[in-house]
Amino acid sequence: MARSRVVAGIDIGSSRVASLIAQYDDVENKISVSGVGTVASRGIRKGQIVDIDEAASAIIESVEQAERMAGYSLERAYVAINGGHIDSRNSNGVVAVADPSGEISRTDVDRVIDAARAVSLPEVREILHVIPKEYRVDSETQIKNPEGMSGVRLEVETHLITGSSIAVKNIQKSVSEVGVDVSGVVFTGLASAHAVLTDTERELGVVLVDIGAGTTSIVVYVEGSLTHSFVLPIGGKNVTNDIAAGLRVSLDEAEKVKIRLGERGTLRLRSGREGKAERGKDEDEELEFGNLNDDFSQRKVSEKTLVEGIIKPRLNEIFTMVGMNLSEMGVLGKTPSGVVLTGGGALCIGTPEAARRMLSLPMRVGSPTGVGGLVEEISTPAFAASVGLLIYATQEGGIPESKWSPSGFISKVRIGVPKGLAGRASDLIRKILP
Repeated sequence: MARSRVVAGIDIGSSRVASLIAQYDDVENKISVSGVGTVASRGIRKGQIVDIDEAASAIIESVEQAERMAGYSLERAYVAINGGHIDSRNSNGVVAVADPSGEISRTDVDRVIDAARAVSLPEVREILHVIPKEYRVDSETQIKNPEGMSGVRLEVETHLITGSSIAVKNIQKSVSEVGVDVSGVVFTGLASAHAVLTDTERELGVVLVDIGAGTTSIVVYVEGSLTHSFVLPIGGKNVTNDIAAGLRVSLDEAEKVKIRLGERGTLRLRSGREGKAERGKDEDEELEFGNLNDDFSQRKVSEKTLVEGIIKPRLNEIFTMVGMNLSEMGVLGKTPSGVVLTGGGALCIGTPEAARRMLSLPMRVGSPTGVGGLVEEISTPAFAASVGLLIYATQEGGIPESKWSPSGFISKVRIGVPKGLAGRASDLIRKILP
């Protein structure tokens, strides 16, 4: 008999907080999104919380939007973490099989992974993920799952993703003040990889570049295994700052200009107008911005000036830094599937061309897949990490035994912050009932 369980993800980004609530059918293995909430971020800079009260306020607004749409009071969720504090390293673990005359058990696998976790880290850092790359059983190598095999010596090579303990605690505190328990903290790049990469791309080797507002996350798969992950402290917000400085407008107006240019670029690609002559004609067009302030709405700006003179240099810088990081780690020539761009920054005009130009690799823009329900709301690269949290929860994190129950929508009272919709409804019922 099919059971619908609740799974949820909260992506706390530099530009916005996105919350998704979904139902997971554990028989058919299907995720159906039923609640979406997005609000502008507050108290968050370059992926890290700098003001817990402001961040909690933004999170509660986002969660309440999703709750209203889903008709469910959220109890727990997986949360994305990002920022320049994210780092990674590879580690090996070795153990003797408990029963050499029998088979390798799940306990043996857990023991060898624990051995790989035993690395020296500063007190202010903690391990977020331990991801096995390959196992070795005696002389056999490149084993994906050693359970059930026979052997005496079991080894594992893992990829460890670490982060700041303080950053993790700040995220957990902000979310818990909303009245939601944190089921797990997931690196944004890893979450996005679950949502946009195909199995074929992972097997051949691929680079995922998730361009957020304040950071750019890099995740590299080689021969099906996660090999490298990193975060650059630069993102789409830097493009907005450049536009604001170049046009002498406010950041809000610069963001509107960037979004409009991105929409024009997307429409141009969809209409097939990719020829040099046609593209050159479009880039020479003068743009009018009538919905901005009175001073700026009277000005006409050349699209070529904006793209070539302001946006392109910053995008070149971002992908130059990506290329330098990949080259330094020795993975640049091991990814024949090329680059998959995702995140809100992937929608910026000129981003795909800059990636091809600076990295000299095949490129595509990745939108999240693998979920149903309100797909029209979330079928853009900007929701890659949010959708990835849902998929990660069903594949890696595990889902607690909480069945879908709309009646639970009025059961929870927020603690530590002004009460949300669920809390106000609960109070109202208490006053009405005798």
